[in-house]
Amino acid sequence: MSFLPKKKKETSPVSPLNRRRASWSELWVNHHTHHLLSSPPPPQIPKSDSCQKTDLTLLLPDLTLLAIISKVPSPHRKTLSLVCQRWLRLHGGLVRTVKVSDWRFLESGRLVTRFPNLDNVDLVTVGGLVSFTVGGVGSSYYQSLSFIEEEERLSLSVDEVDRGLRALASGCSNLRRLAVGNASELGLLSVAEACTRLQELELHNCSDSVLLGVGAFENLQILRLVGSGLVSDIGLMILAQGCRRLVKLELVGCGGGFDGVREIGECCQMLEEFAVCDHKMEAGWVGGLGYCENLKTLKLVSCKKIDHGLGLGLGECLSRSCPALERLHLEKCQLRDKSTVKDLFKMCEAAREVVFQDCWGLDDDIFNLAMAFGRVKLLYLEGCSLLTTSGLESVILHWHELEHLKVVSCKNVKDSEISPLLSALFSDLVELQWRPDTRSHLWLNLTDSGIGNRGGKFFKKT
Repeated sequence: MSFLPKKKKETSPVSPLNRRRASWSELWVNHHTHHLLSSPPPPQIPKSDSCQKTDLTLLLPDLTLLAIISKVPSPHRKTLSLVCQRWLRLHGGLVRTVKVSDWRFLESGRLVTRFPNLDNVDLVTVGGLVSFTVGGVGSSYYQSLSFIEEEERLSLSVDEVDRGLRALASGCSNLRRLAVGNASELGLLSVAEACTRLQELELHNCSDSVLLGVGAFENLQILRLVGSGLVSDIGLMILAQGCRRLVKLELVGCGGGFDGVREIGECCQMLEEFAVCDHKMEAGWVGGLGYCENLKTLKLVSCKKIDHGLGLGLGECLSRSCPALERLHLEKCQLRDKSTVKDLFKMCEAAREVVFQDCWGLDDDIFNLAMAFGRVKLLYLEGCSLLTTSGLESVILHWHELEHLKVVSCKNVKDSEISPLLSALFSDLVELQWRPDTRSHLWLNLTDSGIGNRGGKFFKKT
């Protein structure tokens, strides 16, 4: 027996029927692996180039981007300053009005750096607690920012206010309006030297000495003084000598008398509107109004007494009146003293528009003194509960130029007491607003009847 080596068993090729099929997961992996190996690698982009391509606004100049931001609706414009430093700077250039709450924000100079184009700044603290709002030019939106802390609840001293005014004057040369309280003469002088275009000033807690600084504003046109009785004739004379271009003057809680008001009338020839609120004037101050030859509007608000008696000044000037006066507005005033009301109406006999709003003591006898107004075209009565229908009729029937009549919330004026003469007057009026009380039904029918709409077909809005 021979031992021969065994031959290896020849393997036959695997039949296609017996070959194992690849799974779907293997096919997917093989396909994508082949695709990645065959495709060229993506080009590497430098980081600097990629950043420039993503921020396309960098290609726009500041003026173009500023014009785009100014077209953004007001509710959304306040969030644009959070985009980047550039948008923060451009947004700050659009802001014109600021009401400051954080005094350190002003003293450090950050206010004028953040908002370089301010023209309206409010620095008045109300009750020792201040708030901060930012507004844009030509828009009504406000952005509230919280800068209030516990230590800022105390009222500011005069030195702190002066330092803030100096910081404001150093960066806001285009300032047009300023409201400030508890300032001194030196602080106002620093603003007057730098901000020569200032036209409107609101000054709280002022006195005669502070008005020396107010007189340095040569272009001042609108002035509001809140003096708490610390302003006297001397202060009004200083004011009249320095601010000769005044157009509107408002005195709140101020003193003074005939001499001070007369000085204002003689020196401020451009004065057109004079408002007095809760005054502490001396007797006879109304007589000084006769020297305001170009005064067009006189407004008295919350006056416990119009005047404290005839006085020397008013007695000598009973023959004088305001020849250019057009509007007399009395709001929340005591009109119980018949003699002072008579002198006031005599002084304002040229008024064309007369307003009585929530005035106490305006009964038929007092209102009968209004016949001194011979050229009234508009009469507005609101909250005059003592006036009756007969008292109203006895006066307005003598006004032959009356065109507008508004009677609101006068409970003793009744529809049932309207006479035929008064009804005929209603039909000739251009405008009639008749709501004396909640039970009045006349005003409900005025629209359908056409009463008080004379000339409406010629002035319809297109």
